Amino acid sequence: MDSLSQLLESLEVKAEVFYNGKLCGLQGFDENPQSGMLHFVKSGAIQVKTEEGHKLSLPSSSLLFFPSGVKHDVFVAQNQEAELVCASIHFPITQQNFLLSKLPRFICMQTKENPEIVTTTAWLFKEAFVEATGYRTLINRLCDIFMVQLIRHVTDTGVIHFSLLAGASHPKLNPLMDKLKFSPEDAWTVDSMAQEVAMSRSKFAQLFKETTGKAPMEYLTDLRLDAAKRLLKKQKPVGLIANHVGYENASTLARVFKKRFGVTPKQWIKR
Repeated sequence: MDSLSQLLESLEVKAEVFYNGKLCGLQGFDENPQSGMLHFVKSGAIQVKTEEGHKLSLPSSSLLFFPSGVKHDVFVAQNQEAELVCASIHFPITQQNFLLSKLPRFICMQTKENPEIVTTTAWLFKEAFVEATGYRTLINRLCDIFMVQLIRHVTDTGVIHFSLLAGASHPKLNPLMDKLKFSPEDAWTVDSMAQEVAMSRSKFAQLFKETTGKAPMEYLTDLRLDAAKRLLKKQKPVGLIANHVGYENASTLARVFKKRFGVTPKQWIKR
């Protein structure tokens, strides 16, 4: 069984469609940390604004997924209307803790970006209103397919590392994964990581590699270089970035960066 299947084999997703119709003006949606929210634009175009200030435009045949039900407003331009379908996506509590918290706050997608996911979403909502024999079971199976496709998309496109999702899904590794993510600059070693999860060095290293597909220090390097790239985009000095992500100086960062990407940090940002 591949790693993605292992991660999702216990996932039991259920959808509850709560709106299907034309929208004109503004519609507000409250925050719901207990379930995600899925919008599908059947026709027309909508604008979305989250409480965090994000502004999104969704044309016809596009979807917007909030893994943890962020508070947001949906509206259409004056004298226009759009046809919208909305559903609450319910997850087991374990998946809320270990999986959903690691996903982006929202995922927006158009047909041209991933036609398979959009097709699955459209089929899901179609079944919700046909209510043919076995439609409830089919909806839940389509939810499973949607989540597999979604996680494959965000990992394949580099939005999030699969190793982070895999590690976060393991109860013993989850707290450590959070610490590594938010403090990659700390002087981590395999021994100190093993201590965090109260395991022997060898047992921890084996579990980490089997779960995430990467050795602990290899995974830490990925986190540090990802952080370095984000700071490079902000035009921060390489020396400052090196200290911020856990390297002694600019030369050390440049050596590791070039080994991984084939170019130095300065060459990378120029590209």
